[in-house]
Amino acid sequence: MISSIEVSIIVVNWNTKDVLRDCLGSVYKQSKDVIFEVIVIDNASGDGSVEMVKKEFPQVTLIENRENKGFAAANNQGIAIAKGRYILLLNSDTIVLENAIRKTVEFADSRPSAAVVGCRVLNPDRTVQQTCFMFPSVLNMLLSSTYLYKLFPKSKFFGRERMTWWDRSSRREVDIVTGCFMLVRRKGVEQVGMMDEQFFMYGEEADWCYRFKQTGWKVLFTPTAEIIHFGGASSKQRRPEMILQLHGSKLLFLKKHRSRFIYYLACFLVSLFFLLRLPYWVARSISPASDRSYYAQTARTYAVGFVRALAGGHRLCVAR
Repeated sequence: MISSIEVSIIVVNWNTKDVLRDCLGSVYKQSKDVIFEVIVIDNASGDGSVEMVKKEFPQVTLIENRENKGFAAANNQGIAIAKGRYILLLNSDTIVLENAIRKTVEFADSRPSAAVVGCRVLNPDRTVQQTCFMFPSVLNMLLSSTYLYKLFPKSKFFGRERMTWWDRSSRREVDIVTGCFMLVRRKGVEQVGMMDEQFFMYGEEADWCYRFKQTGWKVLFTPTAEIIHFGGASSKQRRPEMILQLHGSKLLFLKKHRSRFIYYLACFLVSLFFLLRLPYWVARSISPASDRSYYAQTARTYAVGFVRALAGGHRLCVAR
């Protein structure tokens, strides 16, 4: 029997009870003209998230993990039971605005070659977030680490990786759609497969989009639909580790999809990134300040990043 569900909305949660409540509330408020289901995968939260979902959103399909399986693995759990012809990966720290899900589905329906569609993402003050990026590369990582894109945001060269020159007001084919709102065609998933669970957090959407594009699918962005993204609701709870996770995920992408030479060159560049910034954090950690412990922790993180990048960059992914 063919399911009538258009979209399976998958939300992965780890200790974000309050923002999760707001996210789910916005989904049900702003998605009345689309047939959908909501699947929440809780990664062993300890803040009462599970109890809140059961009490306030009993219609949600809830999966309770006994450990934090990470973003990719948890989403795969949801994809495995999803019934929709589209799958929407939606972060718990988002608010859906003005029929955004219906608008994105209509856009995807009109472009059958698209496996992935992203929408316009706003900060809480309604300024535009720079979502959608280019694939990791040695050049992109080098330019990004210099922070020159902040000095020259309109430069298509210095702003390559983050596409800082683009105001996100136009439809465009992109490399990577950010995972906070990622509409994926089921037929594409059936061809390419699920997310790679080697990526615990960060990088999984880059790998997935790369695999879609390698098999001929398109990855598109539309500004016609909008959400608010608060950002970092889960990752800020383990911020020092997430610094390592972010860089390690980029290196894992290069290890998987590029040559050995490119991978080791990228490892060297990442180690240099940590080394050059280490003296600053050490100096801050020994200066009189109320948050010296934070600076000391950050300095340790950068020291660990330097050593692990030299030893083999994907080992930066410490959350596993």
